[in-house]
Amino acid sequence: MQNKLRFGIIGVGNMGTAHANHLYEGKIEGGVLTGLCDTDVRVRERLRAQFIGIKVYENHLDLLKNSDVDCVIIATPHYAHPQIAIDSFKFGKNVLTEKPIGVLQVEIEKMILAAKSSDKVFGIMFNQRTNSLFKAAREIVKSGQLGEKKRLVWQITNWYRTQSYYNSSAWRATYLGEGGGVLMNQAPHQLDLLQWIFGVPKSVFAKLTNAKYHDIEVEDDAELLFDFDDGSSAVFITSTGESPGTNRLEISGSKGKIVLEEGKLKFWQLTEDEREFCFEKREGFYDAPYNYTEIYEENEPNGHITILQNFCNHILKGEELIASGFDGVYQSKMTAAAYLSQFKGKKINLDFKSAEFDKQLKKRYKKSNKTVVKLAKDENHHIRWQVRW
Repeated sequence: MQNKLRFGIIGVGNMGTAHANHLYEGKIEGGVLTGLCDTDVRVRERLRAQFIGIKVYENHLDLLKNSDVDCVIIATPHYAHPQIAIDSFKFGKNVLTEKPIGVLQVEIEKMILAAKSSDKVFGIMFNQRTNSLFKAAREIVKSGQLGEKKRLVWQITNWYRTQSYYNSSAWRATYLGEGGGVLMNQAPHQLDLLQWIFGVPKSVFAKLTNAKYHDIEVEDDAELLFDFDDGSSAVFITSTGESPGTNRLEISGSKGKIVLEEGKLKFWQLTEDEREFCFEKREGFYDAPYNYTEIYEENEPNGHITILQNFCNHILKGEELIASGFDGVYQSKMTAAAYLSQFKGKKINLDFKSAEFDKQLKKRYKKSNKTVVKLAKDENHHIRWQVRW
């Protein structure tokens, strides 16, 4: 039985380098680093100096042809994810992709077909699923402790970015470079968590404001209203233009509500179901009794390490995947539907035609004439990968 998985990493910028370090330093049981790939010659020079003895490639196809690689981690810009995944499955590699799963919906559909047609494992780096509070919220909702779902409201505006951030690279905050703004860059984890905890919505109406706070071509402020088949709804508010920002998630149901903020989950659990006492009580003003509980965020290991270790354990030991790559479709559909709602000015069902979204997005491709400036080095850049309350 195989006891070691050999990893190649395609795209070795900030995130790809972090994954490479975890494997190279032996932090992943059953996983070893055997290959690195980046199209930037300067990056390849850095990799050869930093990761002694590891093969470095310019082209991802050259890496995939290497029999010394069992699994690939895709950490390239968003648009490239689907084709690299398709090629990886073709060469018989297991695939762990960074978020988002892709941008163009037709390409994502091809990737999903390739994954289903292979016998390989497909995972996605939704590392915030490992957070103890989000896991607890999911358990409360899925177990029925909250009763019938009513509403989810998530205000997450602590993504503040300066203009220098956007000026630091020509691809930032452009339809052609990233595929969108705050929804495509900063918010995919939270949109995934929304559907993971509360369920997959059926439709969305979006108010997205382009260049509200910055000199960019895409949205830096977003307000989304999701509807669900069971009659519940969700409001999602996010921005890169508010400081200080907020990260507060509230979910209400017929048996109470939960609130996640400041590293704590607060749970008000009614002793009676509100849908029952609403029509049974003779009192017009009735204070429903409840039990109150607080759950504090646990000090857990790095979420990226947890997802990567789980990916290895799934292949080697049969452990259930925390984040299947197929789950990435839900977040991608939610994001694309929100953009399509902005483009067309109406509510969009999540079963929209992929070709229609791709057509609308491609209309907005344009060359960016931004002046690129060097962003001051930030030794704390890694905190953007964490849950920040």
